[in-house]
Amino acid sequence: MTAHRTPARLVDARPGPGHTIEFDGRPVPALPGQTIAAALWANGILAWRRTRGGDRPRGAFCGIGVCYDCLATVDGRPNLRACLLPAEPGTVVTTQEGHGRADLEV
Repeated sequence: MTAHRTPARLVDARPGPGHTIEFDGRPVPALPGQTIAAALWANGILAWRRTRGGDRPRGAFCGIGVCYDCLATVDGRPNLRACLLPAEPGTVVTTQEGHGRADLEV
């Protein structure tokens, strides 16, 4: 029964109407005030970056913008920290491969 113990329910939060962001071409529900990382996590998406060395999946680790594991490509801009960016209506997030910059390829 722990599925109903979400932070919003524990504090009896009543966020405004939801909206959607896009992740790798599919719609993802988001709530006002959520970060991109929080919206992805809430919808079961735990990784949105693959490491340059080893192609390992990464997502949010620290959740406060210190570790850089949550880097994503947002609205075409690579290397943005998903744990710090608000999930605004219409935001487009794509999985970042490696360093996310084709002009730096070796």
